[in-house]
Amino acid sequence: MKTLVRFTLLVTLSLASSVCLHAQEPAAPAPRHDAPADTQYEYKLLATNRTTTMEKEMKEAAEAGYRFEKAISGPTAFGGNEAMVIMSRPKDGKHEARYEYRLLATSKTSTMQKELQEAGDAGFEHRDETVFKKTFGTEVMVILERDREAKPRPWEYKLLATKKTSTMQKEILEAANEGYQFVGVSVGSTFFGGSEVVTIMRRPRKE
Repeated sequence: MKTLVRFTLLVTLSLASSVCLHAQEPAAPAPRHDAPADTQYEYKLLATNRTTTMEKEMKEAAEAGYRFEKAISGPTAFGGNEAMVIMSRPKDGKHEARYEYRLLATSKTSTMQKELQEAGDAGFEHRDETVFKKTFGTEVMVILERDREAKPRPWEYKLLATKKTSTMQKEILEAANEGYQFVGVSVGSTFFGGSEVVTIMRRPRKE
């Protein structure tokens, strides 16, 4: 008998256009650096108004031993609307290129579903997502990570997109009953759908 997972969807339409989603059985957080609790870190902030540039800079930082922490987007004093990413690495120790990244950005949810699944097949895990407002239109930006030292774990991703939160509630429950777990949600204007709630869920791919 399938276990019913209840989700409560709370939508706050603010300047940041954010959504909070709480589940009884949330997905486990991504593992942190294998370092003692008192380890000191150094940080790198990446900011750009082009998602293609952001992916390039993230890969360069990863080669220098940095790991992704958080992504956000919004207007800045001098850069207009920018996508920003924080990455970190321990101050002491060997700075090895352990993690690799893939950044997906599109205004078409159908394209995002395809690209998410391709990344999932290659063992990339969802780390964060945000809505990036460009000069023309808006994109959903998703960041995925793969640990080079671990055996790749393939994932099946499901992207849900709708203008109605009541519809999203129904689709989330249906996906949960199929074994999917929530990993991320955002609200923004997509090119074809207008203002949409975009939720990403995943489950381990069966061998």
